[in-house]
Amino acid sequence: MSYDVDAVRSCFPALRAGAAHFDGPGGSQVPESVAAAVAATLTAPIANRGRVTQAERNADDVVVAARRAVADLVGGDPGGVVFGRSMTALTYDLSRALSAEWGPGDEVVVTRLDHDANVRPWVQAAQRSGATVRWAEFDPATGELPPEAVGRLLTDRTRLVAVTGASNLIGTRPDVAAITALASAAGALSYVDGVHLTAHAPVDVAELGADFYACSPYKFLGPHCGCVVAAPALLETLHTDKLLPSTDAVPERFELGTLPYELLAGTTAAVDFLAGLGGPEGDRRARLRAGLAAVAAHEDRLRERIDDALGALPGVTVWSRARWRTPTLLLTFAGRDASDAARALAARGVNAPAGSFYAIEASRWLGLGDAGGLRVGLAPYTDDSDVYRLLAGLEAWAAG
Repeated sequence: MSYDVDAVRSCFPALRAGAAHFDGPGGSQVPESVAAAVAATLTAPIANRGRVTQAERNADDVVVAARRAVADLVGGDPGGVVFGRSMTALTYDLSRALSAEWGPGDEVVVTRLDHDANVRPWVQAAQRSGATVRWAEFDPATGELPPEAVGRLLTDRTRLVAVTGASNLIGTRPDVAAITALASAAGALSYVDGVHLTAHAPVDVAELGADFYACSPYKFLGPHCGCVVAAPALLETLHTDKLLPSTDAVPERFELGTLPYELLAGTTAAVDFLAGLGGPEGDRRARLRAGLAAVAAHEDRLRERIDDALGALPGVTVWSRARWRTPTLLLTFAGRDASDAARALAARGVNAPAGSFYAIEASRWLGLGDAGGLRVGLAPYTDDSDVYRLLAGLEAWAAG
């Protein structure tokens, strides 16, 4: 199917301000329909969930719809969709619940490729429980994290493997299915950080083999919140601290306090927007897969154009040439500070920030310290004119 980027762009009010946005990995712009869903929920009668009053029913309907939307997006079970303030907060909560059964001699595997939200909660949980942390290391020359880098660390005492679906720093997409299969064969659970992956490719948690799959709607055109998807039966085995009168039902067991109904309505609207990119045929799950496949093809074409052009710029290093990657590039400049490049681009109306973006282990492993580099991230609304402005800005700065 053809991808009409002009039609897509017309749905994003923020683009009318004129900037070329390459800052999507830190949080995407949102379509009008998402903002409208948030506003409509805030201005309609609303109360705590129930089925007696209209206000109660409105709240309940929003939550049920959001669970179904996220389940359709990633191929999960609506009864296993947990919402929270952020992916980081949810991962900390689940790390405490899971590590309650760990002890000395147990092991957890984390990777140097991951955002710290899928590293530090597990490292700290292991420290509290006396478990051992094992580090899987990626190839800094290519950005690849081969499955065997994880597999050789696994033993019969491995309790959990935490791995990213895609690096938010350099875009690398490791073979998650192969890694989770190795973890499962060793008797370990897998926790997959899908925050960066979900925005750029069709996802199926069963195909990935993920026991837990975490993502953030604000990275895929939605509002600021987080969610984790798991099998309801697995969630039933976990317990967390909660208030005495609060329900022990799954998934509400893990959602402490009243949910942000307006943000969940916005999440559903974001999923529906992505489904709309897949055309009118099929159910929402089928349209989501088609829509995200179209997004991926569009973004990959633009990324290849950027890749080709950067090869002609002196002193520019692109970190990661992994075979499978998202449209995310990390750039450094010989003898020059990436933050200066970010400021120069911003002056030309091009938003591409510099830093390590919480992927601190990856940045250090690449030899970039805590500074990282200039991150260029594409989104469904990126077009050829944006790319032209980015490349013209980089060329001018490199020549300066």
